[in-house]
Amino acid sequence: MHIRDILNDSHIDSTVNARGWVYRARESGRLVFMVVRDSTGIIQVVVEKGVVSPDEFELAKRATIETSIEVEGKCSKEQKAITGYEIHATKIRVYQIAENFPITKDKSDEFLLDIRHLWLRSREMTAIMKMRETVLDSIRGFMKERDYYEVQPPMFVGGMVEGGSTLFEVPYFGEKAYLTQSSQFYLEAFMFSLENVYTISPSFRAEKSRTRRHVTEFTHYEAEAAWVNNQQMMDIEEDMIIYIAQSLLTTNKEELEVVKRDVNKVKTVEKPFYRYRYEKVIEIGRQKGLQLSDAADLGEKEERTITQDFDKPMFVYNFPTLLKPFYHRPDPEDPAHVLNHDVLAPEGYGEVIGGGERIWNKDELISRMKSENLNPEDYQWYVDLRSYGSVPHSGFGLGVDRLLTWLAGLDHINKVIPFPRTMRRLKP
Repeated sequence: MHIRDILNDSHIDSTVNARGWVYRARESGRLVFMVVRDSTGIIQVVVEKGVVSPDEFELAKRATIETSIEVEGKCSKEQKAITGYEIHATKIRVYQIAENFPITKDKSDEFLLDIRHLWLRSREMTAIMKMRETVLDSIRGFMKERDYYEVQPPMFVGGMVEGGSTLFEVPYFGEKAYLTQSSQFYLEAFMFSLENVYTISPSFRAEKSRTRRHVTEFTHYEAEAAWVNNQQMMDIEEDMIIYIAQSLLTTNKEELEVVKRDVNKVKTVEKPFYRYRYEKVIEIGRQKGLQLSDAADLGEKEERTITQDFDKPMFVYNFPTLLKPFYHRPDPEDPAHVLNHDVLAPEGYGEVIGGGERIWNKDELISRMKSENLNPEDYQWYVDLRSYGSVPHSGFGLGVDRLLTWLAGLDHINKVIPFPRTMRRLKP
């Protein structure tokens, strides 16, 4: 029986059985009070001398944090207990008395990263992992409702999508290969068969950044859709973010409380999101004291300042062409700008999505490549997609870890990733 199933009035005065780990324990004369956890919750267990066997009582007295146990006893309602219920043990089995657990109060974030394999057991990390599951599940539910197909692109690739300086090079049977920065190009290939496609896959960026939102390996949710323009893709993303936020509010109320999130800030995630052209956002930044050029590439600091006092996400669209890679489609009515967008999360969190229309004309794509000193032959298979029935299409990439960092109200992306990888961290 899971602890979650015990925490209701239907089990009062009934015999219940629970298995788990000691979250904390204290002895008071003839009584041992334990809080026991499993994957679903926590409950207080009272072990009384004379009710259980002498050997069982001695084992209960010796139980340390993370000792693994099984307990049987009567369930009762107790207002003073941590979750309002407790088990009065009649039998107790100890599987292992845990060694002295190294995590205590007030340990540094760096220490908790060093010992992440044990910190995963904390209530905070348990709550975060449950929220991650909800986010991923709601993504799939949202896409299924809209007839998108989930696909699995490769992780070993032969070229770049983003900047070449952020590629992780790996040996590959005498050839050079790279860990993928993005699955976008492959999703575009899938799109010509399935029309609407997405993937949830790891992506890798060798960025030498130490901001609160950068890691070298992250969970990337990417999609491509035929016959969709930039504004329509923004509409889809707006609905999607609201769908995910509502799923968290419905499914993870307890977990949001564990991480001390002000849920009112999640409840305000509703239509319409703010939508500003790039130049308007530059103006907002200048009004807030940022020294921004007319074609500034907004980074973590700038986005944090711009979004700090916003209560809902912001779409920034139609960036200057010179700021964006070759595959973004220039606006036919204003070629100095591309038909793209970023989504900036409020409260200073900044970019969580980058997307837009893709160039779908072969000659235009080749021209853009050459203007950026790229050799079209290095991307021949990608160019090839424009040779056989090319169509207008758009897509996006969403950083799942960044999105959850914002929705959970946490101060660093490391806190939502079970085993984060940064330029200084490869273990555990």
